[in-house]
Amino acid sequence: MSKTEETVEKVAGMGAVLTDDGTAFRVWAPNAKQVAVVGDFNDWNDEEHPLESEDNGYWYTFVEKAQAGEEYKFHITPQEGDAMLKNDPYARMLTNSAGNSIITDLAYDWEDDAFETPYWNDTVIYEMHVGTFHVKEGEDTGSFRSVIEKLPYLQELGINTIELMPITEFPGDVSWGYNPAHPFAVEESYGGVTGLKDLVKAAHRAGIAVILDVVYNHFGPSDIDLWQFDGWSDNDGGGIYFYNDWRSKTPWGNTRPDYGREEVRQYLRDNALMWLEEFRVDGLRLDGTMFMRNANGLGGDTGADIPEVWSFFQELNQEINERHPRKLIIAEDLMDEVNMTRPVDEGGAGFGSQWWGGFVHPVRALVIEGDDQQRDMDTLTQIIQFPTEDAFKRVVYTESHDEVANGKARVNEEIWPGESDSYFAIKRSFLGAALVFTVPGIPMMFQGQEFAEDKWFSDGDPLDWSLVEHHAGVLEMYRDIIRLRRNFEDTTRGLRGGNVQVYHANPESKVIAFQRWEYGGPQDTTVVIANFANQTYEGYSIGLPQAGNWELRFNSDWKGYDQDFTDQTTFTLDAQEGETEGMPCYGVTDIGPYTVLVFSQNE
Repeated sequence: MSKTEETVEKVAGMGAVLTDDGTAFRVWAPNAKQVAVVGDFNDWNDEEHPLESEDNGYWYTFVEKAQAGEEYKFHITPQEGDAMLKNDPYARMLTNSAGNSIITDLAYDWEDDAFETPYWNDTVIYEMHVGTFHVKEGEDTGSFRSVIEKLPYLQELGINTIELMPITEFPGDVSWGYNPAHPFAVEESYGGVTGLKDLVKAAHRAGIAVILDVVYNHFGPSDIDLWQFDGWSDNDGGGIYFYNDWRSKTPWGNTRPDYGREEVRQYLRDNALMWLEEFRVDGLRLDGTMFMRNANGLGGDTGADIPEVWSFFQELNQEINERHPRKLIIAEDLMDEVNMTRPVDEGGAGFGSQWWGGFVHPVRALVIEGDDQQRDMDTLTQIIQFPTEDAFKRVVYTESHDEVANGKARVNEEIWPGESDSYFAIKRSFLGAALVFTVPGIPMMFQGQEFAEDKWFSDGDPLDWSLVEHHAGVLEMYRDIIRLRRNFEDTTRGLRGGNVQVYHANPESKVIAFQRWEYGGPQDTTVVIANFANQTYEGYSIGLPQAGNWELRFNSDWKGYDQDFTDQTTFTLDAQEGETEGMPCYGVTDIGPYTVLVFSQNE
């Protein structure tokens, strides 16, 4: 007697669930007349293994001889029209985005992996595209394996979190990844399920967390078997997984998921938890959340709001927070809506942090601007001064995949097109980067930024690793500021604190100064002075929080970073008593053009 004929407990789970005795298959197809599973195990015979109807539109069967590695699809007969072969919406692996699903053995030896996600105030994110980050000679694309080879490099740089642009199965082998054809399947050209788990395990051993970009604002738009999955649709829309009215329209096609349908919410929730639990990633970044909660992706356009998205955010984030409180869930919202990161019990969406449009756009404009007199110190003050309780609820950056493509370029390229390694391009682009690592927020950088990669991001253009040697000084400059941000030497704990005070913003000299602190005092309170002018200042007087010697921890004008730099500075500031700009003391320093200085006290 077969297992399907016995009175046995059904196997829980969706898709193809492998057991010691065979494989259970479950799929949601509420409008289907009949469903069968076909594959290598039954010579693709649609009559051999029909699925039985369960409640709420689910179908189930168990196939004893279906084993790991075998290919399969669901044979769906709609109420009207011809039968269709559809890939499993929960498939972990496919032969390719237009091929067949593969029964996957999810067992994996994590060995002694007991990694804990970094605290958010210690997190430094390095965003990367697996396909171009490290392409080895003789290979067409990067892979999880090639990323693993560069983990020691990232570790030395001071990175403790990598954020992977989407790695789910997409059409072809070259893509940014924001066109997910199969949301549960790992891209085979990158290394598939095992390759991703190998990367996570290796990263954890190196002390590096892994965050994944996930795309829930749209699917596809090509090679998506979710489209009219069981034959039903309305208004010629996408069927059960999608809105079938005006809410379906996105900039990438009419494929916005139906967040109001419980089964679709469950599908997305299962996807998020799969990455966090099965793959042990340390966080997620939800792409384009503004295009989830609003059909046009615009703040204030209330007529296009999709109200059910807010409760979806709340339910998802609340469950993740209860199960995995250290995991970091980031919204790419860019509307600077503070309620995105408010706790659920206060009516917020419950995200841990969000990409902050109010930092990246004005800071890029500030350093790209060629006329020093146009640099607005008041705007810069507002960017830096941030509420203590929200200090790490924003991700700050000057480069991301969006900001260095789509008609835009690397900051150094934007400063001087065609001369991206020139003095002014390096100086001013790092001026923006230095703010990233010294203001309140979770700092993020984009692959290659640390060695002044030129031009713009393209999914067919790998990083030029020869620039590591060519721009060794620039790389060292990034490494030094990152290590200060993470307080490697226990001298700048304040850069990990939530407190900030901008107390000097000179509109004529274009010099700004602010202090950061966690608890305050020596080795904690940190003073940052930034000169946004092509002007050297000698004997510049600046307020200081307390008396005593303030030691120089960082000078971006040091000749060791670039022989063209002027090396202007004062190594120790002797703070004299005398109220200055609301500070009880003051000191005098030299500061080079387009330069950032960082000071703190030893005792």
